[in-house]
Amino acid sequence: MKKDFLSVLDFTTDEILASFELAKDMKKDRKKYSKALEGETLALIFEKPSLRTRTSFDVGIQQLGGYSLYLSPNEINLGKRESVYDVAKNLERMVQGVMIRTFGHDIVENFARYARIPIINGLTDYSHPCQAMADFLTILEHKGKFEGLKLCYVGDGNNVAHSLMDAGARLGVNVTVACPKGFEPNLIAFQEATEAAKATGAKIEVVHSPEEGVKGADVVYTDVWASMGQEAEAAKRRQIFMPFQVNAELMKHAKDDAIFMHCLPAHRGDEVTDEVIDAPYSVVFDEAENRLHAQKAIMYQLMKK
Repeated sequence: MKKDFLSVLDFTTDEILASFELAKDMKKDRKKYSKALEGETLALIFEKPSLRTRTSFDVGIQQLGGYSLYLSPNEINLGKRESVYDVAKNLERMVQGVMIRTFGHDIVENFARYARIPIINGLTDYSHPCQAMADFLTILEHKGKFEGLKLCYVGDGNNVAHSLMDAGARLGVNVTVACPKGFEPNLIAFQEATEAAKATGAKIEVVHSPEEGVKGADVVYTDVWASMGQEAEAAKRRQIFMPFQVNAELMKHAKDDAIFMHCLPAHRGDEVTDEVIDAPYSVVFDEAENRLHAQKAIMYQLMKK
């Protein structure tokens, strides 16, 4: 039966944990999996620019023995130059998997509905599940466990926040989103995560005080205040979000051994200061590297015959 990865919630807790074990093994011994997806091709559809997603999927499929095919907006332009249905039905006959990085979440959902091959969500305006998988792999590496941990996400209740809530719900990590009023996570996303959290006992909550949110946190996480497509709002958002900047003073409210995370790219001096992102407790580059290993494991799980 075909399986896609459009949301962290598409994987059960056991499947996520198995993915992490696989990723750790791939990280330790790259050559062991050098023929795992030999001869398989992954199409990479990019409607949004990328550094980490492009590099990690491109390098990742090649390290597994497969090939990548980069398709830019000029070649695809989903739903405009050609319908999502037609693109899906064409590609399913030529490649063995598709990664899509786009705007509307409905695009990846429809693509998965139409295509008979695995579809991976490389990012939409609604969610960023591959990022969350890399994030929680990084947390596992640095904390050695999930049970009882608290992650506080500080900033806009965006796609990254949604996927962090999903991952916390599946893995029993308490997730607090600290955001200005009016910038809370999508209500449906919050409800989905809250429902999923019942199985693990994780607490998913939203607060409007960064100090309250960060208090006792094992992990402090932030993201840019204006995501792709919101550039026109950047100046206004900067005024609203400045009290939510992650700086050394805010980090004092977290646990003494807390780590700092950011999905990158970072706007230094806005959502995070240099003294935090460059601090010894910052794991942002471990996190970035783990995009490669986490996504290799996902590709293996979905595409391995």
